[in-house]
Amino acid sequence: MRTIKLIIQYDGTAYCGWQEQPNGPSIQETVELALAKILGQRVRVQSSGRTDAGVHALAMPAVFKTESGIPLKAFVDGVNSHLPDDIAIQSAEEVPECFRIIGGAVAKTYRYTVYNHHVRSPLCRRTSWHVRQTLDLAKMREAARHFIGEHDFSAFKGRNCSAVTSIRRIDEVNIQRNGHLITIDVTGGGFLKNMVRIMAGTLVDIGRHRFEPEHIVLLFEQPERRLGGVTAPAQGLYLLNVQYPAENHSEY
Repeated sequence: MRTIKLIIQYDGTAYCGWQEQPNGPSIQETVELALAKILGQRVRVQSSGRTDAGVHALAMPAVFKTESGIPLKAFVDGVNSHLPDDIAIQSAEEVPECFRIIGGAVAKTYRYTVYNHHVRSPLCRRTSWHVRQTLDLAKMREAARHFIGEHDFSAFKGRNCSAVTSIRRIDEVNIQRNGHLITIDVTGGGFLKNMVRIMAGTLVDIGRHRFEPEHIVLLFEQPERRLGGVTAPAQGLYLLNVQYPAENHSEY
């Protein structure tokens, strides 16, 4: 039995998220159906985590098991020939059977993109959050520093979050502006449901002077969702990458 790790890139606009659901097409189901065209049977593809409806991924790791001996090239070029234009396999590699797609990750990086201009952009509407007010990046960067470290992120989790604990570790929050686009890159050991979107929404609220930067500290001391900022819309969020301990595997 082989364990194959895929790196999948997708525009999540037309999907109900990664996980297969009865209420619409999912990334998982679409990839599994494309794989079935190559393998002759349906296999279960497990990702490193879930993304919500409308969220995108630059490099989503996922694994599946197969007894097929077809070359790795077929899991890229062959599967891509059966996928829609908004999903593509970027690479495939064979990993040990003990490889843990979820528990084995050492860090994840998400990017949230804000289009900050008083006039909306039709070209950015599917990939960013349009915020008309001019944002104070100095205040946002000051606030972002408070996220670093291990904290109780209860004030930054979505409704119906099923995580056992709300304690999470954030390693870095980097905020940059390029023209009208502001990117918020967040790297950490793991994330709660909607956590990055609420972090981004709170930072934007600080950037438009609804809160002071020290409000982040208050949210850790009084971890209640109602005290936090808005939940930023899904279309501005991307999974950039998931880091695993360095190992040598065959790859295409």
